[in-house]
Amino acid sequence: MDEKEIKRLKEDAVKYIIPHFASNSELAKGAKIFTKGEGCYVYDIEGNKYFDTFATLLTTVSGHNRPEIKEAIIRQLDELEFFPNYVDTFTLPLINLSRKLAQIMPGDLSVSFYVNSGSEANETALKIARQYHLENGQPHRYKFIARRDSYHATTLGASSVTGLKWFREYFEPLLPGCIFVSAARERDCPPGMDSRTYGQKLLQELEETIEDESPESIAGIIMDPLPGSNTAYPLPPAGYLEGVRALCDKYGIVLIFDEIQSGFGKTGKWFFCEHYDVVPDIMTIGKGFAGGYIPLAAAVMTKKIADVFRKKPGCELRSGSTYGGHTLACAAALANISVIEKNNLVQNAARLGAYLEKRLNEMKNKYALVDRCSGIGLLWAIILKADAKLKVGTWLRDWCWKHKMILRNNGDMLVVAPSLTISQQEADEMLDKIDQAISEAIKRFKL
Repeated sequence: MDEKEIKRLKEDAVKYIIPHFASNSELAKGAKIFTKGEGCYVYDIEGNKYFDTFATLLTTVSGHNRPEIKEAIIRQLDELEFFPNYVDTFTLPLINLSRKLAQIMPGDLSVSFYVNSGSEANETALKIARQYHLENGQPHRYKFIARRDSYHATTLGASSVTGLKWFREYFEPLLPGCIFVSAARERDCPPGMDSRTYGQKLLQELEETIEDESPESIAGIIMDPLPGSNTAYPLPPAGYLEGVRALCDKYGIVLIFDEIQSGFGKTGKWFFCEHYDVVPDIMTIGKGFAGGYIPLAAAVMTKKIADVFRKKPGCELRSGSTYGGHTLACAAALANISVIEKNNLVQNAARLGAYLEKRLNEMKNKYALVDRCSGIGLLWAIILKADAKLKVGTWLRDWCWKHKMILRNNGDMLVVAPSLTISQQEADEMLDKIDQAISEAIKRFKL
């Protein structure tokens, strides 16, 4: 492709498309167009090869261009490209995937409702919780408790339980009855207080909120057990998740875990909540579910929740979409899960996660610019200690881009979340480049 055509494509990209969470200042520098992927790498339209440290927005857990997944899609395409999961109709990939999910999901989470994105999954989970109570003769349960600083979606309903102002402020008023409690981050534990005591303090706040709002009015509590890249993957205080589960049981509240970012092996277990042996009533999954090949997400619930929608005519869940549980997407997801299992990618995430933690802590001890590192498995964040006006994090991101590596930053927080397929050699190359970038930033800003 000649330079003239590339220039025209970049101009047309900006002219005809509004990107998701667009940045006009970045677009002013020119569109970035990608044309090929392989493993942990992607190629742009000029043929440059980049290491992607963020797994294509946390989706390509099995890497790009995986032959097993491509072949599964093609095989299904030769049979039946699509038929909707609607009223009383199913397809073979949908059934087989659901059987597999019932095997790998924690606890008694075994019944799936399929959608196309994480936003839809969280939106649906809220609807499930509300209608669950209605079917049980408690239509007055309509409120949701969520946590400050947690992200759950961009739809109006799920934005209502997102505790980050930036995602909410332009679209208010949002869903009524959404109440927020403090974020639960072990790193926020006050000096002199141990982690378990801090967890109990947060649980006391949560229970007081439930009592203040009236337990009989609350439909559900939604939380990301491991908050995502917007807040640096902070681990919860000791005993906190177990305590939330106990409070939901005590007051008859539906517990929803959003594992859209953290699910499918990224933390060194299939799902983050397994580190704490806590099982929600509904779990939302997406992103890495189908490996980035075709959009797919789901709200997976316990049999206890699902059965209220199946007991008789007239009590069915009133939700749906045309493409939820798309036939090809289910085939891709099933193949993606098979790749993860056969190649021991969850174990690889645990092993290399321990290695990343060691290397990142060495970086923290080496550079005063690095304030702290937080995360688990292959989900990590590097928090910088610099004047925000300098925009050091953005400078580091741009330096890495010039040196053929894609690095995500949220202000002065750098996020590392590669594919589960990453090798130790690739991990070393990634970390060495970040180390070099930080060293150059210290010289550049005289830090």
